[in-house]
Amino acid sequence: MKIKDTYSPNFNKKKRTDSSIKVIVIHYTGMQSEGESLKRLCSPKSKVSSHFLITRNGKIYRLVKENKIAWHAGESRWGKFKNLNKNSIGIELVNKGHRFGYQSFEKKQLFSLIKICKILVKKYKIKKTNLVGHSDIAPLRKIDPGEKFPWQILAKKNLGIWHNSKIEKLRKFRNIKKLKKDEKKSFIKNLKKIGYFFKSNNRLLSIKCVKAFQRRFRTELINGVIDKECQIIAQNLSKKI
Repeated sequence: MKIKDTYSPNFNKKKRTDSSIKVIVIHYTGMQSEGESLKRLCSPKSKVSSHFLITRNGKIYRLVKENKIAWHAGESRWGKFKNLNKNSIGIELVNKGHRFGYQSFEKKQLFSLIKICKILVKKYKIKKTNLVGHSDIAPLRKIDPGEKFPWQILAKKNLGIWHNSKIEKLRKFRNIKKLKKDEKKSFIKNLKKIGYFFKSNNRLLSIKCVKAFQRRFRTELINGVIDKECQIIAQNLSKKI
């Protein structure tokens, strides 16, 4: 697998141990071109970076060495991890994002992503549940890689998790909002088990967290409302952990 080394100065100078790397975070660049994305990730003024950038045609750039802490996750939570830069590898996918015309991800791009993720998962013994999107770990701030990112395809390659409920059957439970108290509690418990940081007493965080879950696992309707369909999906996912 060819990887082009391109230096970004945006990382902590102190090395980290292999054992500290526990999570892979997938992003989209959200910029109008590959060139702009590369320029920003390598500019000292931007103060952002990732370990890898994958172009639309599948070319892989290494911007920061894996044993260095890149600046991609920001304020974030996932499971027991907080502010995930120190515990994660960041992978940016070139995509215009929601601001400039959100695109489907290219086959070549996904092929390269799967190849590199398989290498990283094996090398650092990363758990399935710890392959996440930026919106999963920072739902108040981020929506990438977005609802067009094919998590199901990655899960078929043993990367990340996916439910095994059929979409057609699930749809009939959509918008059934009158959940029993124990069903709602079960959903929240399962959300936390998956890794999401959920606080019932923080309404905005709760809504954004549910949206992040929907953006990944129930992409046809992203409204931040817990319904029966969401509850079934979360329950199914929790059994895979």
